Amino acid sequence: MIIDLPDTTTNAVNKRLVRLRDEGGAIALGRVLTLVVIARESDVETSIEAANDASREHPCRVIVVAPSGRRTTPHLDAQIRVGGDAGASEVVVLRTAGPLLEHADTLVMPLLLPDAPIVVWWPGQPPASPDDDPVGAMAQRRITDSITSKDPEATLAQLATTYGPGDSDLAWARVTLWRGLIAAALDQPPYEPVTSVVVEGQAKHTSLDLLAAWLGTRLRCPATVVRRRGAEAITRVTLERKSGPIILDRPDGRTITISQPGKPDRRVALPIRTLSEALIEELRRLDPDEVYGEVLTKGLQKVGA
Repeated sequence: MIIDLPDTTTNAVNKRLVRLRDEGGAIALGRVLTLVVIARESDVETSIEAANDASREHPCRVIVVAPSGRRTTPHLDAQIRVGGDAGASEVVVLRTAGPLLEHADTLVMPLLLPDAPIVVWWPGQPPASPDDDPVGAMAQRRITDSITSKDPEATLAQLATTYGPGDSDLAWARVTLWRGLIAAALDQPPYEPVTSVVVEGQAKHTSLDLLAAWLGTRLRCPATVVRRRGAEAITRVTLERKSGPIILDRPDGRTITISQPGKPDRRVALPIRTLSEALIEELRRLDPDEVYGEVLTKGLQKVGA
């Protein structure tokens, strides 16, 4: 069910949510968090779809703040989505302009669930410092997506200089399965040190940088990123050792082949993670991700290109 509330106030939106709850059409009980999405108009529907998918594992109230067309005068148009249009969540879309858009914290504050953690997600270009953003300052977790920004590498470098506990990036969630496979491959004889690492893949995919930074930090060896035009995400990781390299190759974005000296090749299904899968991964923990913080602030600057 979708309810439009043109030219309204957040107080009126909140009253309508209470009325829906009283009527049994929406239930706030069992919501584990409030997910605030600061989106561009072009990202609204994609973000809502991903949040709805994530809400089936993490029931939440989703508040989307987006600009309202070309209008510049202060106003607020709202939309409430419940039931089949909202997954396991309640979705509130706030479209606004003018000074209201610059003070999104005052818009979302009346709609936050009481005593529930707050997570903020920027599906497009993030602020220079998520920790200092008015909405970000209210949140326990702040999720960015450097891959979708105008200049992914520059955005990742900027996030490294302004990192605060609770910051994270969906590019980091996209390498979780890679990290598990690499750790499993290294946890087999011969137990030799890795002398160098090369991560190859799509030119503007910042997951390459984060995976290389993690490997360089953990294995204490040089890590290099090789960018390939036309590639899909991460395509190949090579770990050099004295007895020969460990190679994890995924040229098609679906199946990875793991090659090690003296052992038969192994093939494992590893499709590129969707936006909703990456978001679900990030919402599984609400405490600061210390490993990501170390990789971003210390490991990233040591990665070669």
